[in-house]
Amino acid sequence: MQRLPEPLKVLVEQLSRLPGLGPKSALRLAMTLLKWPENNTRSLGKAIHDLRDNLHLCSRCGSLTDTDPCTICTDGSRSRETLCLVSEWDSLLAMEDGGFYRGQYMILGGLIAPLDNVTPEHLELNRLQHRLAEGEINELIFALGTTMEAENTATYVKQLVASRFPHIRVTRLAQGIPLGSEVKFVDKETLRQSLNYRQEL
Repeated sequence: MQRLPEPLKVLVEQLSRLPGLGPKSALRLAMTLLKWPENNTRSLGKAIHDLRDNLHLCSRCGSLTDTDPCTICTDGSRSRETLCLVSEWDSLLAMEDGGFYRGQYMILGGLIAPLDNVTPEHLELNRLQHRLAEGEINELIFALGTTMEAENTATYVKQLVASRFPHIRVTRLAQGIPLGSEVKFVDKETLRQSLNYRQEL
């Protein structure tokens, strides 16, 4: 790195801060950018520069968007009665990619994780309460995952909703045996959840 020209050295140092990119990978990426046509590298640089100016959080759901409110919140064909609670934006994207949910979303901005110093105060609980207080939502769907942090967060939010909005139904995504699996290969906790959340046939 010492012998690199200063502009290249600065770029490599910046790129190596990205997750999954060490100094060698960052150098390979920088060298690839140098081989690109000038208009392509300038276009990439402008896109990175404009990212902060043109992208922000939706004031209603917390989603990344270039309009406020976002297109999901303003879509008149979506149900205003169900609100799907997810921890981060990528979970919303996964739900949307499926195309099977047509309600509203709320992004918490993380999960309660005391070991990582993430407390309820770090989450978007005020935004959630404001949304529920509007009176449109009659079902809150937890789509937080099945980790210990997700369970702790779900318990905390459920108690909060039960105390302030007792008329709102609280549900969660079904948990259990994945399609294509045999019972003998499923772990005990998944079997327990499957039994607890069994369905009528």
